[in-house]
Amino acid sequence: MEHFLLALAIACSIAGLAAVAYLLVRQRRLTAHLRRRNAALADGLRRRDEELRHLATERLPALLQSLHNPAVTVPGPLHDPHSLGPAYERGSAELMELFAGSAEGVRARADKAAKLTLRSTMRGVQSLANEQQLAISTMQERHDDPDVLEDLLRLDHMNAQLGRRAQATAVLCGSWPGQQRSASSLSDVVRGATSRIRDYLRVRVHAPVNAAVVSRAVEPVVLVLAELLDNAARHSRPDTTVEVNVQNTHNGVAIVIDDAGVAMDAEELERAGRLLAGSGTADINRLGDPPQIGFAVAGLLADRYGFTVSVDTRSPYGGVRAVVFLPSALITAVPAGDGAPRAAEPRPKAAAAARAAFSGPEAPAPRPAPARTPGGLPKRRRTALPATSPSAASGGADDRARPARETAAGLGAWQRGTRSGRAASPPGGADPAAPAAAGAPPAPPHARPDGHGEDQPR
Repeated sequence: MEHFLLALAIACSIAGLAAVAYLLVRQRRLTAHLRRRNAALADGLRRRDEELRHLATERLPALLQSLHNPAVTVPGPLHDPHSLGPAYERGSAELMELFAGSAEGVRARADKAAKLTLRSTMRGVQSLANEQQLAISTMQERHDDPDVLEDLLRLDHMNAQLGRRAQATAVLCGSWPGQQRSASSLSDVVRGATSRIRDYLRVRVHAPVNAAVVSRAVEPVVLVLAELLDNAARHSRPDTTVEVNVQNTHNGVAIVIDDAGVAMDAEELERAGRLLAGSGTADINRLGDPPQIGFAVAGLLADRYGFTVSVDTRSPYGGVRAVVFLPSALITAVPAGDGAPRAAEPRPKAAAAARAAFSGPEAPAPRPAPARTPGGLPKRRRTALPATSPSAASGGADDRARPARETAAGLGAWQRGTRSGRAASPPGGADPAAPAAAGAPPAPPHARPDGHGEDQPR
């Protein structure tokens, strides 16, 4: 009996030890599992904290910058989104979308407010420029001192550049070009654009085409060409020329502008292509500092009026080639009485044309009476001036270039002759459409794209 009890006690002890051992092993496994789970949770929290920090310091700022600069790349998640859990992944995506939508709304409202302010300001500047133009024209008629006329011509040219820049900024802010013209020949369109840039003497126009631009597109095309010519002149050496070729195509006309300046790299070409593609709107906050509005304005007007502008071809002179393609819908016949195409001489050279009509500094030489239009108005004569040599374009001396004082003296002589002819007109019997005196020359040709004289204020 004692042996049986002893064996039973030993068996119970062994069973108890086995149970204790099992419990210990199980407890150890549970403890290890809990430790691994705690470690995983701690690692998950750490990664979520890192992801949240990465979202706040890297992704969201980059997303904000990408709204202003498409070239900025928004970085992706720092860790695998699936490892952070589907809920966290959905929350991050929703947060990015909400932030992007809010930032885009703020940007759009700020852009709209800035455009409204700029548009109103530029309208005021344009109005003042028009008033200043009238004042300058009045002074040119009233003063005949050569030195005064020389300064007035210089002011006239600077005022034309000021008006162009205000007009381009207003267009960029959603305004219309603001001037309606009659259909004008391509020669007059290129000539008008040339007159609005600083380095007008460096522009060379070749192979003019006997065609005209329809009325509604004249001012937009002039403004686009002026911006492209200004870019070409400013980004090339002052002793080089800007070549303009007008070519007929099977479905329109191409105006090709070549410069010998610095070529554009791949990134600049891509940005220019986006701007010139046009989308009806432009973000003024993405134009750089200082803002470069030339391509943006060209793209807006091209999209609005149905022509195209491209700069994706390298110029044969090592610089940039810009091509303005006008489809047949924007091309018409040259208006009757417009005459042969004129050389692309800008407004400041009008005095030279007037000076060439006189044999002396004080009185105009006898000239035949000007021809008249069917309506009885005198036709303006077109005076083709000799092409300026490269040395004159770069500011050097040229035997054919007249001094500014002599030019102003010629214009003053023309004005004195006109006043003298008016004073000698018989009272009451003169035809208001007839010239003031038989020997008075026609008005000097101002560089306006329609060839009809000064712009009138709106």
